[in-house]
Amino acid sequence: MSQQTITPVLLCGGSGTRLWPLSRKSYPKQFAPLMGRESLFQASARRLSGAEFAAPVILTGEPFRFIVTEQLAAVEQAPQTILIEPEGRNTAPAVLAAALWLQARDPGALMLVAPSDHVIPGPEGFRAAVRAAAPRAAGGDLVTFGIAPDRPETGYGYLELAPGADPGAGAPQDLARFVEKPDAARAAEMLAAGRYLWNAGIFLFSVRAILEAYEAHAPALLEGVRAALAGAESDLGFCRLDSDPWTGVEDISIDYAIMEKAPNLAVMPYGGAWSDLGGWDAVWRESGPDAAGNVTSDNATAIDCRDTLLRSESGTLELVGIGLEDVVAVAMNDAVLVAHKSEAQRVKEAVAALKHRGARQAAAFPVDHRPWGWFESLVVGERFQVKRIVVHPGAALSLQSHHHRSEHWIVVQGTARVTVDDTVKLVTENESVYIPLGAVHRMENPGKLPMVLIEVQTGSYLGEDDITRYDDVYARG
Repeated sequence: MSQQTITPVLLCGGSGTRLWPLSRKSYPKQFAPLMGRESLFQASARRLSGAEFAAPVILTGEPFRFIVTEQLAAVEQAPQTILIEPEGRNTAPAVLAAALWLQARDPGALMLVAPSDHVIPGPEGFRAAVRAAAPRAAGGDLVTFGIAPDRPETGYGYLELAPGADPGAGAPQDLARFVEKPDAARAAEMLAAGRYLWNAGIFLFSVRAILEAYEAHAPALLEGVRAALAGAESDLGFCRLDSDPWTGVEDISIDYAIMEKAPNLAVMPYGGAWSDLGGWDAVWRESGPDAAGNVTSDNATAIDCRDTLLRSESGTLELVGIGLEDVVAVAMNDAVLVAHKSEAQRVKEAVAALKHRGARQAAAFPVDHRPWGWFESLVVGERFQVKRIVVHPGAALSLQSHHHRSEHWIVVQGTARVTVDDTVKLVTENESVYIPLGAVHRMENPGKLPMVLIEVQTGSYLGEDDITRYDDVYARG
């Protein structure tokens, strides 16, 4: 590859609790269709694709690896690699792992590091900014992207431009310093001063320059991440970092570890629209409120409301607001959030309170995504549970058994190939099969369309951990 190859490095870990209940630990906001039919992650992959970009390097966690591959395939994108972090250690170790991986394969590349949960409505304008920043990055500078502020925002860090720098320039400018998230008064002062930009957390630099920066400013990180990459295991197209050295690596952001210490910094001003969707107030703002200031989803109705966000995430649940003002209401099958828009940043407190009570909704999504498809619980009783299960074409569940429950499967769409001990048979729509307690069984979809079935479980314990796997094409333990 040439010196000017730009490799997107997409970061897609994180829990996204500020957008609860749609974003949860088990299914964070980057994978949700918050701003249209595509997820934020899919939109990011599309935005950073084209003639000037190599295939992306993805960093994510173990629970999301198959969500990543499925969503990339849906937008016809193929990654160079997917690096699996054994646990989240913040952005500095993640970026370093990507840089070391690229050093072994394309040491002359430029790296464009970007979170996968941002909204940038003008992709071509952003790509033009990346092109404008590339020469300075190729010359050895660490380029960060700064967003032209349009309000005194307290939820973002800021970048102070060096004296004489132009915040509206079409080329990288010298950077004086990083500024922590301000209070409201300080944010208003910085907006009025005109020499501050929002810190977007997006960076462009060469593999060589960023590794030199780690050697100079964070040598301890280098040792641990190198060991984690050296001990990495490859399976099913993933590169799984070695957990032993990785867990000993410092949990630190690239801002603190590198950017606030490095002398070779530049900032690329970007005047287009941008948001990190840091709360439901941001979703309201970026969704384009109507003349009354309201944003409503397909299954939501606003009557005499003003400046309100009403979202129903269920096709069977109608959400109606009457006489509301500055309110956020988000309804899902298992949880509902109602908050004043000015209090939207406090959703984290709600998640913490639910965790303290042991509520499943604090972290678990109502739809459980698996490499073969997904399922959701429809009814849960003391000794029974009813699920809807969707299996992708050509996919198969593991060969498994249960110690505490039996199961009854009713196919309602498509055809299932079902194994029960030594018997294998096809089960079509309106047919059913019984799985006795302890039987070794498997379900497959041999067709070309999704297969849907209803599963009725009965037994003394119905937890997802009551499973013994004998064979699994997805290499799960």
